[in-house]
Amino acid sequence: MARKDNGVTALDLPMVDPLPPQTQKYFDICQDKLGLVPNVLKAHAFDIDKLNAFTALYNDLMLNDSGLTKLEREMIAVTVSSINRCFYCLTAHGAAVRELSGDPILGEHLVMNWRTAPVTPEQRAMLEFASKMTVESHAITEADRQALRDHGFSDRDIWDIANVAAFFNMSNRVASAVDMRPNDEYHGLGR
Repeated sequence: MARKDNGVTALDLPMVDPLPPQTQKYFDICQDKLGLVPNVLKAHAFDIDKLNAFTALYNDLMLNDSGLTKLEREMIAVTVSSINRCFYCLTAHGAAVRELSGDPILGEHLVMNWRTAPVTPEQRAMLEFASKMTVESHAITEADRQALRDHGFSDRDIWDIANVAAFFNMSNRVASAVDMRPNDEYHGLGR
């Protein structure tokens, strides 16, 4: 099938036109701060209620206060997306890792093989947990949570790790199922 919706997904779900003023304002802020409106937002904009639900959860998990840094949350996004082979999220969040870390290699390393990436022991434990959640969440036991505590993570941090990993497992599956394409601009960011 030919790409629909200006190449954002393979589905014929055009954005609401015109966008409600609040949504347009949000897209304008994205354009000003990021230099683009992420295609994931455009993909959800066929239904403003779905877009609002998606952005509220994303913003809460990725931007609000947490014991995890923004970089660490992006590292989880890339690790989960690497396992799931999600082209959209690997491209978008790999760029975020490159920009937040100031290291163009780290983002690529996490994409290709997060297990060998140069991260701290604490970050490795966090990524191991996110990986296990992605591959075999049913096998997580108290020993897995305790391993995070032993690396200095609080129970609230464990909650955040689990929720970020779960969000990207869901998002990866949707993005892959609808053939969501990343904005071309992501490919050159942080290099």
